[in-house]
Amino acid sequence: MQKRKLGNGLEVSALGLGCMGMTHSFPPFPEKKDMIEFLHKAVDHGVTFFDTAEVYGPYTNEELVGEGLAPFRKDVVIATKFGFVIGNTLPGLSGVDSRPQHIREVCEASLKRLKTDYIDLLYQHRVDPAVPIEDVAGTVKDLIKEGKVRHFGMSEASAQTIRRAHAVQPVTAVQSEYSLFWRKPEEDILPTLEELGIGFVPFSPLGRGFLTGKIDDKTKFENGDFRNVLPRFTEEARKANQVVVDMVTRFAEKKHATPAQIALAWLLAQKPWIVPIPGTRKLERLEENIGAAALELTADDLREIREASEQIKVLGGRYPEAMEKMTNL
Repeated sequence: MQKRKLGNGLEVSALGLGCMGMTHSFPPFPEKKDMIEFLHKAVDHGVTFFDTAEVYGPYTNEELVGEGLAPFRKDVVIATKFGFVIGNTLPGLSGVDSRPQHIREVCEASLKRLKTDYIDLLYQHRVDPAVPIEDVAGTVKDLIKEGKVRHFGMSEASAQTIRRAHAVQPVTAVQSEYSLFWRKPEEDILPTLEELGIGFVPFSPLGRGFLTGKIDDKTKFENGDFRNVLPRFTEEARKANQVVVDMVTRFAEKKHATPAQIALAWLLAQKPWIVPIPGTRKLERLEENIGAAALELTADDLREIREASEQIKVLGGRYPEAMEKMTNL
């Protein structure tokens, strides 16, 4: 697979793999041994960038990723995250905590679960308004000096907060939701990242599965599925938002591709420093996603997709109100 560079030189595969769904948010979950085998196959297919977090599970996702990637540790890039208080509320969190002491505690615990002595990319999962971002960036800077972390990342932060953090410790990558289903980062995040030389890692690049065309208003999600609580995934919203899928499907037919491949190829075409991390647990879906890296969209294709997308208003918020308040701080 082609490689891309994030920020100040972190080289990764053009498409990464979001590992959250292997243990979190989207039941039923596969057997651990099957997911370890799947991680091995992802490496065989050229994926070198794997995304996890302490809160996914909680904890079990890092353990899975650590065990699954141990044989390839020097050849892969592992990203994990700190910043949530682990609790009993969906999705396993009950607040934020980016106090320097807590960052260090999470880092040490993550290193053990990941069976490694360094974390390639350590993200602040959500901004903690009670802790100056300069203190957060300074703590990660110290962890980098100590060799426990190699690169600093942020997730769902505002442009202003990114600038403040970057002034203390260069930010290698920012992770936020971005897709044809959610294009808000284009307003100020992407211009800021381009100016500062920071990479962008879109999560949910397939709209939590919606852009694949496999979900409609009749779809029933399992108990415990994260989408059950998302305003954008109510039956009414899914019915209204089908127009997005129809638009992507039209372009897929034109390019002899799948809707998922069009959605991912569109993201890859936006900037050379964008690396989407679609999540999957199935080999056929992994291979389908990887096919997007070889799919070339012409300038006319991109213009048509953009113009069609801009005519559509997506119904429903990304998160419940309490979770939405944790973003763009």
